[in-house]
Amino acid sequence: MAVNSSHLTEGRDGTLSSLTASIGALNLAEQNSGIRPAKTIFGSAGVLLDTIRDSAANDQEYVKLGLSCANVCRALDRGLNGKRAEDLSGYLLGAIETLTTAVSTIQKAIVKQGKQGPASPLFHAKNDKEKIAAWERDLDRILLIFNTELAIDTHVMVAGTYKNVLAIQEGAQSIQASTPPGELPPPAPKAFFGRGELIEEVVGHAEKLEPIALIGAGGIGKTSIALAVLDDDRIKARFGDNRRFIRCEQFLASRVHFLARLSKVIGAGVETPEDLVPLRPFLSSKETLIILDNAESILDPQGPNHKEIYAVVDELCQFRTVCLCITSRMTSVPRYCKRPRIPTLSMEAAREIFYGIYGNDERSEIIDNLLQRLDFHALSVTLLATTASENGWDHDRLTEEWDEQRAQVLRTDHNESLAATIELSLTSPTFRKLGPNARDLLGVVAFFPQGVGEKNLNWFFPTIPGGANIFDKFCALSLTHRSSGFITMLAPLRDYFRPRDPKASLLLCATKDHYFTRLSVNPDPDHPRSGETEWIVLEDVNVEHLLDVFTSIDTGAVNVWDACGNFLHHLCWHKPRQTTLGTKIQGLPDGHPSKAKCLLRLSQLSVAMGNYVERKNLLLHALTLERVRGNDFGIAETLQNLSYANQSLGMYEEGIQQAKEALEMFERLGDVQEQSNCLQSLATLFFCDSRLDAAEDTVSRKIELLPEKGQEYQLCQSHRLLGNVYCRKGEKEKAVYHFKTAVTIASPFNWQGVLFWNHYDMAQMFRDEGEFGDANAHIEQAKSHAAHDARNLGFGMQMQAWIWYRQYRLDDARSEALGAIKIYEKLGAVGPVGRCQHLLQWIEEAMESELISSESDSDDSTQHPSQDSDWESERVSHP
Repeated sequence: MAVNSSHLTEGRDGTLSSLTASIGALNLAEQNSGIRPAKTIFGSAGVLLDTIRDSAANDQEYVKLGLSCANVCRALDRGLNGKRAEDLSGYLLGAIETLTTAVSTIQKAIVKQGKQGPASPLFHAKNDKEKIAAWERDLDRILLIFNTELAIDTHVMVAGTYKNVLAIQEGAQSIQASTPPGELPPPAPKAFFGRGELIEEVVGHAEKLEPIALIGAGGIGKTSIALAVLDDDRIKARFGDNRRFIRCEQFLASRVHFLARLSKVIGAGVETPEDLVPLRPFLSSKETLIILDNAESILDPQGPNHKEIYAVVDELCQFRTVCLCITSRMTSVPRYCKRPRIPTLSMEAAREIFYGIYGNDERSEIIDNLLQRLDFHALSVTLLATTASENGWDHDRLTEEWDEQRAQVLRTDHNESLAATIELSLTSPTFRKLGPNARDLLGVVAFFPQGVGEKNLNWFFPTIPGGANIFDKFCALSLTHRSSGFITMLAPLRDYFRPRDPKASLLLCATKDHYFTRLSVNPDPDHPRSGETEWIVLEDVNVEHLLDVFTSIDTGAVNVWDACGNFLHHLCWHKPRQTTLGTKIQGLPDGHPSKAKCLLRLSQLSVAMGNYVERKNLLLHALTLERVRGNDFGIAETLQNLSYANQSLGMYEEGIQQAKEALEMFERLGDVQEQSNCLQSLATLFFCDSRLDAAEDTVSRKIELLPEKGQEYQLCQSHRLLGNVYCRKGEKEKAVYHFKTAVTIASPFNWQGVLFWNHYDMAQMFRDEGEFGDANAHIEQAKSHAAHDARNLGFGMQMQAWIWYRQYRLDDARSEALGAIKIYEKLGAVGPVGRCQHLLQWIEEAMESELISSESDSDDSTQHPSQDSDWESERVSHP
């Protein structure tokens, strides 16, 4: 019946022939055997080889496993040599039972997996090969036990030399006396940094004999932490040699195998315990620390033997003399376990690990950047340093390789790789049960820098049944984690799962379409659904990345560039900031159908950030493109925006001419909405040019054009401008009436910007009149409406500083001015920073004069400006 592994080199036909011969021999052995357990093992092995022959004839790993099973049966057949059950000792019968259990378990697993078909990706996954290797090791170990028992039973050793049973027993006793019972743990890692506080926490739990679960993503450092705890001086003092370490992935996930390994590791001497009962005296006699490493391999809730193994582990946690520490990628651990959080490394710890392996003490910002891009993931840092060291790469070469290959760089010459660690999680029963969409869903999470918003799951993936449950399982498997309302993952995992071809991912493209639909809603407050657009504040990074990728893939995709323009519009209203898309827009060919529109939106974003010169330059470029295309609406829209740009730059006459031209074009087009926008722009220009009557007539004309309902935002703009006109004319009561009318219209809609600017204008008016009580009341109201708008808050603080400066409350004024400067600097608003610094200089000069005056005991002779400088008193219309 023997089959030699050399048959593997004979090709497909030879392999099939060898398997067929082995199957025939096993069938014959089954028929001839008079021992029931032996008949079982021969039958199971025959089915196993038959499955391999039919389903995996080309898979060398499975064939090798089949041959190992055949060799096990050969040894059994030869050892029994026609014996009957009554001729065998109890120990030998127990060894045969153990062999039977092992082969039957493997046979059932292979048959189940083989039913998926040889084309199944699961059948050829790397982890299957690792599992097969583990099965082979297990068979070797069990076969060694069987041969030992057979040798004792027949006084014949495997090599054929006759020995006396007493001599064998005496030798075993001698070995046992010279070594401590059980298995001591492996040594702690030499290079270990940045985990001091966490180890202190775990050691504290261990000293109280509290069960502990170290749960986290693969490669985050769980095993290293556990080994460092085992090596801690306080742990050594407390537990001595009773510190044990069990690698759970090295044996089959069954209660029998787990109890056998536990008995061996703790030195209990019980060969095949069926439960913890025979081990209780040993476990209760002394305090023991036991590490169950990679426990997800035995505690997976979807594993075939999960409940019975979980019950044993759960019982272990309740021993008063045992401290059980579990490392696992999965959250399915006994409820009693303490679960300290395992963060990623600090920058300093990541540096120490990297340079300790790389062998160069010269610190570099290049390496710091790479470590940050790895999210300081412990295994990734180690693999990166190892790869760089083995290949002799300098920092620049390492960065180049990382940019080109990412996850592929995290593979060493010793066959260690991040991919193998990640794939181990994907072969777990829990992950496999999630269905065919699970891997693609991970790809979507990986694609977005922020991950996927938890509130968006049903909206993004309406066709995925139980989508929320799938994402819960991702978190339970430590493939993802929750952060600020998003389900996201560590950077190395993102690089591994990210779709190599985003257009080929159906789920990602569906997500893209959902985002584009949301972006199509107009954020202007006078549009009925504008309130739905504030989501961009939380998800702008995701959308920016999505657009950056898809505009790079296909520069001619008009729908993508339209979405890009809509995104800029959303940023302008809700989160003005620089964007990487600006350079791409300006780099588009002038003939691109979306370029003019995108330039217009980019210009609006520029003004929201205070860059008026850039705004005008972008608009002039857009106007040229629209004139070439002969697009009347685009020409008029760009002219209107140019009129606002010239107003901001003080070029009023040029702006007036542009506003008039735009108005005439919109009148020809019959667009009432845009006519009202042009009238607003024209009235504002007249106001800034001190042509107050013309401004009043123009804005009144606009009000007459607007309906009472549906254009409330435009009405607010009009009343605010009229308030400023009457304020400049010295008609304060009329000014207050129009400001308050605007506030009354805006309040039901909660338009924070409108409410801010009307209260701001009233505060400025009362300040100029010297009515500081009313001025303070309105500026406080204004600031309350700027809580989520940093730029407006800066304006409010600046105005508050002016009011207190005029009241001679110099300390308060200085504090507000400094606060405003800090906000402007963060926003990169150069102009406002300069003006606020000018005000701060006046305040500090006044404080210095007051100090000199106080020291000389003279009367107050400091001259304070009776009115603000031109730049502050000039009223400019804000959006």
